[in-house]
Amino acid sequence: MPMSEKGNAAADWKVGVDIGGTFIDFCALETHSGRMASLKVLTTPDDPGAELMTGLSLLAEREGLDPIAVSRFVHGTTVGMNTVIQRKGASLALFTNAGFEDVIELARLRMPETYSLFCSRPDQLVSRDRVFGIPARMRSDGSEAAPPDLASVADAVAAARAKGVAGIVVSFLHAWRDDGHERRVKAEVARLAPDLFVFTSAEVWPVIREYERTTTAILNGYVHPRISGYLTALEERLAARGVPATPLLTKSNGGVMNAAEGKRSCVKMLLSGAASGVIGAAWLARQAGEDRILTLDIGGTSADFALIVDGQPQFGTGEMIGEFPLHIPSVAVSSIGIGGGSIASVDEQAILRVGPESAGSTPGPACYGRGGERATVTDAMVVCGWLGHSAMAYGQLQMDPAQARAAVGRLAARTGRSVEATAQAILDVAISELFVEVEKMASRAGVDLRDFALMPFGGGGPMLGALLARELGLRRMLAPRRPGVVSALGGLVADLRGDFIRTLFRPLSPAVLPDLREAVAQMAEEGRAWLAEQGHRGPVDLLLHADMRYAGQSYEIETSLDADWLARGDLDAIAGRFHATHARLYDFFDEKGHIEIVNLRLSALGAGPSLAFPQAEEIDGEALAERSIAVHVDGALAQVGLYRRADLVPGQRFAGPAVVAQEDTTLAIPPGTQVRVDRHLNLQLTFPE
Repeated sequence: MPMSEKGNAAADWKVGVDIGGTFIDFCALETHSGRMASLKVLTTPDDPGAELMTGLSLLAEREGLDPIAVSRFVHGTTVGMNTVIQRKGASLALFTNAGFEDVIELARLRMPETYSLFCSRPDQLVSRDRVFGIPARMRSDGSEAAPPDLASVADAVAAARAKGVAGIVVSFLHAWRDDGHERRVKAEVARLAPDLFVFTSAEVWPVIREYERTTTAILNGYVHPRISGYLTALEERLAARGVPATPLLTKSNGGVMNAAEGKRSCVKMLLSGAASGVIGAAWLARQAGEDRILTLDIGGTSADFALIVDGQPQFGTGEMIGEFPLHIPSVAVSSIGIGGGSIASVDEQAILRVGPESAGSTPGPACYGRGGERATVTDAMVVCGWLGHSAMAYGQLQMDPAQARAAVGRLAARTGRSVEATAQAILDVAISELFVEVEKMASRAGVDLRDFALMPFGGGGPMLGALLARELGLRRMLAPRRPGVVSALGGLVADLRGDFIRTLFRPLSPAVLPDLREAVAQMAEEGRAWLAEQGHRGPVDLLLHADMRYAGQSYEIETSLDADWLARGDLDAIAGRFHATHARLYDFFDEKGHIEIVNLRLSALGAGPSLAFPQAEEIDGEALAERSIAVHVDGALAQVGLYRRADLVPGQRFAGPAVVAQEDTTLAIPPGTQVRVDRHLNLQLTFPE
């Protein structure tokens, strides 16, 4: 239908976009009518961003989206993460204290795999010959022992230039206490080499522990040129299409920021896609009245897991970006290289393995008919009969079962199994890998997964979600209406969120109260200023946390605090919250133990748009399958019902085994599962005891 017929001059569109390894997802909401449009477009690895323009054109053609009517445009991308994983970032030099040139080589003196005799530590993003020591020393109390030797800075700049670096990272001891030395060296570098970009560790994230602070600053510099160039091109393309909205970017902390800050603080968006998926899932969970959710986001390359407790995502630091830890606040997400495009192979010992190598979008799984010849998880689903009964990705892909069987058959010939048995084995291995990682995450978080409902999303989440839930012993699963675009939805509903930190490293005692109050006041002022810079004019919410530990412990745990406790000096309340948090995580606490506050953290939030999707009354009744299809279920051929998601209405029920097909994904439902459609058009799955 032409835009003139479907469009509306008074329309107001809010658009969320998330770019994955195989597809770019769109979630667009016209706020006046409540109409939601979604779309998937295959990515273009050779021309990042081109698929964005393709998607906007398709939304205009199919849904009447007028670019001029876009008032909010939120964008999540994997450009930064992929830059690190593929090691295609900028060539950097590191300036640090003389005598501490091995700071990133020494790291924490731990091997990646503690019990493996064959593992090796990854090559650093800054090679040792590009690390330069500058005579300078700041004491831990912030007093100066020796000023920076500017002659050494000049020599280091000349040597770095000779190495062909594009930028310099400056990270000195105790910059969390006083970053004066870093600022002086940065100013000197800017004077001597204005063509090189420079970042200091304190301006990126001023946290105690030089290794963590240094690696975070290096990650920021490493991805800076590619992200900055990508965002500049994004702004130009949107402007050329007539989109008036200033693009916002999803951040690792689950919030959003404007593109101008994204170009400077690139490290804050390295986990943007994974984080926005969890934010979208949390929003959907709250709409459905669910407060404890295990999320499962499976794309073409990887699977991400996270916990939602009391309707809110969980946060942490130390998330891994490829082989490197990221020490800024992030939505706590665990990942594994298992996705719909993960390639199955047989090793020299004839052991079947799945992932982490992925077929991506080009050539993609064999069943896509785009030139892929190696069997993937998606091909195994087709061979077993779960997939292949309708077009995928909004009509852009038609499954080719013959190609899938041929690819899986080549593996079957090596394993001595039938094609169907090999396909089932691929799924079993993939589920087993997912099971192990989810159990690890649950153990770290100290939770019983039986108290949680699974929410699968992404293109591959619904394919494998119910099969995984059954193995985990979960009782329920919530399948959202449009699971393929939950990450894009997360960008639509996300708040502006800025994080601020002060390292105190003080015992919890009355003597520290003035410093705590001063730190909170300073960070609150910074937070409000940051939100104003982002264009926020509404109310501001301030969330306060502290990294605390018992004296003698090596690492801290994040503890939520109430600002009123500081105002009235209620140290017992602060200590009590820490004891309770410690007990929840480790099942014990020491009521008489001395407590230290290492870091004080503040998050400043500006609420995102208030969105609501239409609801419908539930009408109890049995859903009718479109037809019966043959599926290999648990090693045996069975006839199962095929349901169309668009035909299901609130209140309808049916039982597994079943397949639910829709435009953005396919839901596989194992035997014995009871399914009900709720008033939000979610599918509520209940598994047998």
